Amino acid sequence: MQKTSIASSAGKRDYSKRAFRFIDLFAGVGGMRLALESVGGTCVFSSEWDIHAQKTYAANFGEVPHGDITKIKTKDIPQFDILSAGFPCQPFSSFGKRAGFKHKTQGTLFFDVLRIIESKKPDAFILENVKGLISHDRRRTMETILGALDSAGYEVIHTVLNAANFGVPQHRERVYIVGFRRQKFGTDIDFQWPAKKRKTVGIGKYLEKNVEGFSISKHLQRVYIFKKEDGRPEVVTSQTETPAKTLVASYHKIQRLSGTFVKDGPTGLRLLTPSECKAIMGFPKTFQLPVSRTQMYRQMGNSVAVPVVSKIAKEIIATFNSHLNQKRKQGQR
Repeated sequence: MQKTSIASSAGKRDYSKRAFRFIDLFAGVGGMRLALESVGGTCVFSSEWDIHAQKTYAANFGEVPHGDITKIKTKDIPQFDILSAGFPCQPFSSFGKRAGFKHKTQGTLFFDVLRIIESKKPDAFILENVKGLISHDRRRTMETILGALDSAGYEVIHTVLNAANFGVPQHRERVYIVGFRRQKFGTDIDFQWPAKKRKTVGIGKYLEKNVEGFSISKHLQRVYIFKKEDGRPEVVTSQTETPAKTLVASYHKIQRLSGTFVKDGPTGLRLLTPSECKAIMGFPKTFQLPVSRTQMYRQMGNSVAVPVVSKIAKEIIATFNSHLNQKRKQGQR
């Protein structure tokens, strides 16, 4: 597979005449890309440093993302309309040490997102991170991020959305940050977060039956999984009508407090299969995961809930079109 070319491509940004162009930063396996392509976008640049994620990305999109974003000059990134980034969340996660911007590498990668926004001045951006980002360091981290984006010339809106409210069979709360370039759209932005669905979707309908190769041993069940009668862990069946717990990147470590396990298989209890992981992240059945089981769980657990991002992107485009329509009406007067 060849990497995408890094070439300049400027042009008028009229969404009534052509598809919008976007870049995919901290791309992972391409969840953001799937979402933005589903609403008419064309990806013109991607970046992901992890070699295993690059392999999965290449298998599905036919191109290897560029590597370390800190080493890529902004002048070498093509012109684009929307920046998308699920910048690293580990420094802000409740599962980690919550180091934030004091983290020597990952915590400061937001500033590479900012560097590109300030240089390329896209019409809009969409960022995703863990819910813990909002409260981290007594909210100072979030205030720093929002303040920096505001100073870059963007009207910024953020909220927390649960994927379970958008047809995804998983409880997955994430903070989403959307911004529109003030110089083009002004300060009165007609943007609405996507409407929640009235009913959630249960994990049961997506579970496979009589699965082998993903079993949890009887010994591990006895000495660890069910060592206490505290209702842990969450065990689901084909009859389960509620969404699964949040899929985390460390799912392969079989954590009884945070994991969702399936009542099935030779030992009576097993891990989620790749097909089930794709279902609870909103990935298509045809999505390829040509990596080890451990890497598969990491990649799915680190990804975005595709349907949620797709609905947000649709609202961003609706805002673009609303702005264009207003401009046309003003020109006709």
